[in-house]
Amino acid sequence: MIKRFLAFVFVWFIFSATQAQDCSITFKGKITDFHDNTPIIGASVHILDLNKYTSSNEDGLFEFKNLCAQKFVVEIKHISCDPKRININLEKNTYKEIFLEHHLNELNEVVVRTTSKTTITSVEQNLKKEVIENFTDKSLGDALNTMSGVSSLNTGNSIVKPMIHGLHSSRLLIVNNNVRMFDQEWGDEHAPNIDINASEKIAVIKGANTLKYGSDAVGGLILIQPKKYAVKDSLFGSTITSFNTNGFGGNINSEIVKTYKSGFYSKLQANYKQFGDFRAPDYYLTNSGLKNLNASLRMGYNTYEKGFNAYYSFVNNQFAILQSSHIGNVNDLVNAINNLQPRVTEDFSYDITFPKQEIYHHLGKIEAYKRIKDLGKLSVQYDVQLNRRKEFDLRRGNRSNTPVIDLRLFTNTLQTNLEVEYLDNLKIDTGVLIRYQQNDAISGTGTNPLIPDFTKYDAGLFTIANYYLNESTDFSAGFRYDFSKIDARKRYNVTDWNETFNYDELFPEFETGTINGTRILTNPKYTFHNLSASLGLSKRFNNDVSLLVNYGLASRVPNPSELFSDGLHHSAARIETGLLTLDKEIANKFIVSLERVNRNFGFSISPYYKHINGFIQLIPVGITTTIRGAFPVWEYNQINAQIFGIDIDVNKQITEKFNYLGSLSLLQGDNLTEDIALIHMPSTNFTNTISYQNKNLNQLTIAFNQKTVLQQNRFPDYNFNTFNAILQEDVFVDISTTPPTYTVFNLRSSAVFKMNKKSNLKIEFNVANVFNVAYRENLNRLRYFADELGRNFNLKLKYNY
Repeated sequence: MIKRFLAFVFVWFIFSATQAQDCSITFKGKITDFHDNTPIIGASVHILDLNKYTSSNEDGLFEFKNLCAQKFVVEIKHISCDPKRININLEKNTYKEIFLEHHLNELNEVVVRTTSKTTITSVEQNLKKEVIENFTDKSLGDALNTMSGVSSLNTGNSIVKPMIHGLHSSRLLIVNNNVRMFDQEWGDEHAPNIDINASEKIAVIKGANTLKYGSDAVGGLILIQPKKYAVKDSLFGSTITSFNTNGFGGNINSEIVKTYKSGFYSKLQANYKQFGDFRAPDYYLTNSGLKNLNASLRMGYNTYEKGFNAYYSFVNNQFAILQSSHIGNVNDLVNAINNLQPRVTEDFSYDITFPKQEIYHHLGKIEAYKRIKDLGKLSVQYDVQLNRRKEFDLRRGNRSNTPVIDLRLFTNTLQTNLEVEYLDNLKIDTGVLIRYQQNDAISGTGTNPLIPDFTKYDAGLFTIANYYLNESTDFSAGFRYDFSKIDARKRYNVTDWNETFNYDELFPEFETGTINGTRILTNPKYTFHNLSASLGLSKRFNNDVSLLVNYGLASRVPNPSELFSDGLHHSAARIETGLLTLDKEIANKFIVSLERVNRNFGFSISPYYKHINGFIQLIPVGITTTIRGAFPVWEYNQINAQIFGIDIDVNKQITEKFNYLGSLSLLQGDNLTEDIALIHMPSTNFTNTISYQNKNLNQLTIAFNQKTVLQQNRFPDYNFNTFNAILQEDVFVDISTTPPTYTVFNLRSSAVFKMNKKSNLKIEFNVANVFNVAYRENLNRLRYFADELGRNFNLKLKYNY
């Protein structure tokens, strides 16, 4: 009797529990195009947690029946759309309207702007793979120089540093495969050690949405991103070769990718580039060649719930420095400025002689992620970098092959990141970071190290919230705190320490002892606390028009070069002197962007303003005499500054086959402390491009481009007089007056030929500086010594297999 009663109670309990679980709920909805509200037919709708599928009908409608009350994630996919995931808390019959960004792949491929942004309120421009391949034999700076608001600081034609709104080096964050680059980027003639051929997309973020990567992006962020591979069994690759008449060199890049339906993938890529002496319109640029060898390996496992990826890259760059730029004294500089041709013009050669640079850069990282139910995605990453920089001068005797600067920088970073995706309208991205750096000034150079030995410790944490108010309005807000500590070991001349800079009274705690009565050994130590923040708003109107507003507070600590530089920077041919009293920069950044993404007629208008307290600049202050001769002296100092301007981009489809692209960049930089112009600011420039495309004729594309750079008429006057021992009189040294306006034209053409079912051959023929114009660029550090490059014919072959 008792057993029957217990059995009855058990069955009743099970029945009651079953009745309590309501599994008769219906979830249905409609999928439409955000731009014109038309229904999207055949979209895949997948409830990931339940592994249930359906698709939208001719009215964009879908339906799931007999679901239980629970929480789950729905993924919506459709061709020509970015996939979208939403969280559903199903408690009763539910109807949901879902909007997809349709027609993204129908936009003009030449237009570098895109609606697929890194952050929802970012003011951003992108270079996709097709555009990157146009610069397979060029540098990162050359590729980015095609964007409005982005220019470059050059040393000759091979060493190219990107500039965003007039700022470069330590004020730009360059993130390669989610690793922030550290490669002695402080130097004007130190180009990023990155092979752009290994990337799938390059994003330039001009606004304030950079807190995830650092607090010191006063200029902006350059984000170099890899490709995400489909989860399927496949094997594919490509090889690109490039041949150039100017420099009689070229490039070969090859990559192969293997993916598996299990989620595993791997990619191997290698690149070799070599050029001999380049040529200006009227003469060869003696000792201007280069040789680069780059390779990368990427592998990982990718599923929705978990995965990992590992990445390693090696870059070996050798750059010749124009021989005529090697001056022995200021009188050589005067002669160079006054002469129309370089001091040394020899026949073509592939030799890379002195002066030159050799750089090795190793980068390795491993990252793993895991999705936590009802929370989000947690990822952990460790990365390490080793950068070795050698700069060689013209030296005699047994030191002829010994570098005058030999620096080794070791960086390793551990960071975690949590993306909270639980709420429908609110996404939170938060993380912490710790970093250790060690710089070694390698002994045996026979010179005093320009940058001393130092160690640097960093720790940071950030939180960014993105709130989706509705389908047309988004907000973002972020906060970041960083701690930095610098511990250096440096020798100073006693006279400089005690008298020139008065450091014996300002920093007595740094003194550790004297050496032979003329040199003093010091141990400078600094700690910094940085607070940064950002606010953003994105508002979309009339289907394809949007307004973005960004504010950012950025803080940047002085880098070791700005604090400790002390000596002759040989590849720059100048004495550089740091300043121990420098404090951190604090920048308030504002940018607004009105955009219309439309193939027929699109535009972007982006005014911006930056006010920077404690702006650190390097300026010429006179000359000094060393055993090598008389050299200009450049010193770091600190001022208040402002930079403001506007970037404008326009695209117009003239006919079915003809398109127009145009851009205009205006910028002004002011030294508010001294009421003069800022040094090294880009001048007004504009571009116009007419292109012809015929998809039915082997995807034929022909584009003619014009770029005009106006003379920079706002510059500070840092000219000076020096005594010429040969003439026995003072001579005037004009290092400030800028070159005149110039215009260059470029031609680009390509066609694609089908080889078989799975492969094709793309052939490009391009001409740079079509009319062989002789000109000089204000932002080229070697403009005193030679013209820019003359005409170049380029043939490029890409074989996809």
